[in-house]
Amino acid sequence: QVTLVESGGGLVQAGGSLRLSCAASERPFSDYAMGWFRQAPGKEREFVSAVTGSGSLTYYADSVNDRFTISRDNAKNTVYLQMNSLKPEDTAVYYCAGGLRLRGGSWYVPDYGDWGQGTQVTVSS
Repeated sequence: QVTLVESGGGLVQAGGSLRLSCAASERPFSDYAMGWFRQAPGKEREFVSAVTGSGSLTYYADSVNDRFTISRDNAKNTVYLQMNSLKPEDTAVYYCAGGLRLRGGSWYVPDYGDWGQGTQVTVSS
């Protein structure tokens, strides 16, 4: 099992930016699709973004497309989520996930996948 450790969350005003990082404990990191999910209070966890193992393909939820950018540095075993033009509705706990799979046009984390502990992002209006 891979340990994922997120960092970079915090409090920001609407329109601001944050960069989340997720460091993985093991190699070969580049074998696995990585991604981010988020969960707001009282809501189900939802997909935000994913990146393939090589980093060549990226995917985004419609709600964050054109505002968020996912990237990865396989030499550092780290995946990033650059969040710009943040809105109050982006407030949630953000979770890094490893071993994502794509099925029927939706990304999910299988039972053998990995989750980080989550990092809080709060956007004030």
